[in-house]
Amino acid sequence: MSRNATSDARKKDTRDKIELGGLIVKAGLRFERRALLLGALIDLRERLTSDDNERTRLTAIGAEAFGNEGD
Repeated sequence: MSRNATSDARKKDTRDKIELGGLIVKAGLRFERRALLLGALIDLRERLTSDDNERTRLTAIGAEAFGNEGD
């Protein structure tokens, strides 16, 4: 991999992480402990692998939150 490609990949990775952090802030969880957030995400991952209805329900909640960004 060339130096430029490596740099581009690192920039994309950094941008992805910043965007994911923004989701934590948007959800109102900025001041929660990291261990709690990680535990919640791990639990969510497990629930999503076994429950398509939960995935649909949570997707609708998130889509509504993104739709209300201008409010």
